[in-house]
Amino acid sequence: MNILEQFKDIETFIFDVDGVLTESDLLITESGELLRRMSVRDGYALKCAIKAGYRICIITGGRSVGVTMRLKKLGINDVFSGAEDKVPVYQNYVELHNLDESKILYMGDDLPDYPVMRRVGLPTCPTDAEPDIIGIARYISPLRGGCGCVRDVIEKVMRLQGKWAI
Repeated sequence: MNILEQFKDIETFIFDVDGVLTESDLLITESGELLRRMSVRDGYALKCAIKAGYRICIITGGRSVGVTMRLKKLGINDVFSGAEDKVPVYQNYVELHNLDESKILYMGDDLPDYPVMRRVGLPTCPTDAEPDIIGIARYISPLRGGCGCVRDVIEKVMRLQGKWAI
């Protein structure tokens, strides 16, 4: 199968945060605050996907109020933080929305993502993901986490389905 064929039937995007929507590095201030950097290009693609009718879900083990605020500002309503075990959150989401798992793209970068990635139709990861995750991904973005990998997969899906802006 042509690698792009995998993207044609995607209806739902599920993303991890740290290492996917942000770089895997954290900046720590003297007061202990954790700072993350997110790509505005990823944000633009997320907004485009929402506008085009795709379902977007975030499942993260982190609990950053700032990250949640940013995601909500982009229009993402399905943000699940503090999910140390992502499978129950994923399963509830799939059942609640009656989703076809074969039409779900999940992007993760580390071992907590592994069990969910084994269940979705299109497991993906950034180029700097952990080796075990790279081993099960059916698509590895050439871009690093926090540096456009989310836009990479969203744009591929939308272009193949004739829904990208250009």
